[in-house]
Parts: sequence; structure tokens; C-alpha cells
Amino acid sequence: MRSKFPLAVLSAAFLAIAAPAWAQSVKGTVTKVDPAAGKVTLDHAAIPKLDMDAMTMAYPVKDPAMLKDLKAGDKVDFDVAEAGGAYTVTKIQKTK
Repeated sequence: MRSKFPLAVLSAAFLAIAAPAWAQSVKGTVTKVDPAAGKVTLDHAAIPKLDMDAMTMAYPVKDPAMLKDLKAGDKVDFDVAEAGGAYTVTKIQKTK
């Protein structure tokens, strides 16, 4: 009987190489923060994984605590996920 171990190792190696592209952050600039609504407006680059052009858009955030230290003008890297036609910022981090 042939072992499936080499296939598992190759699959894991492929995912290790490909994962950074899937998890790649998008660069943007904060234009507005609305903690009461749990939203941040971002002027961002294109997001190819979501087939989205560069634009300015208000996004709800996964956790309103992420907005605590943000202000208009901050440069950020962020991740956005799509579920049921809605887009949500799942991670956001200031850049220099």
C-alpha cells in the first residue's frame, strides 16, 4: 500500500507558499472613523481577491475596538472579507 504522506507534505508546502498571497493586506488611508456605527471609511488600493477597484468606501469592522487608535489621515494595511455580499474589515493596522 502506498503512503499518502508525501502528498500531504507537498500539499502543506504549497499552502505555506500560497497562504501569504491569500492573506495579503490592502494599503489604504483612513478618511473617517465612526466608532458609534462601528465603521471606518478607507481610501484604498484595488483588492484583486474581491475583484474590487481602488475606491473610497465605508466598511463595518469585525471588532469596534479596532477603531480605538485610528484617525483620519492614518496610513493603514487592512484585510477585508466578503460574506453574503457585505464587506467587513477583519484586521487593520497603522503603517509608517
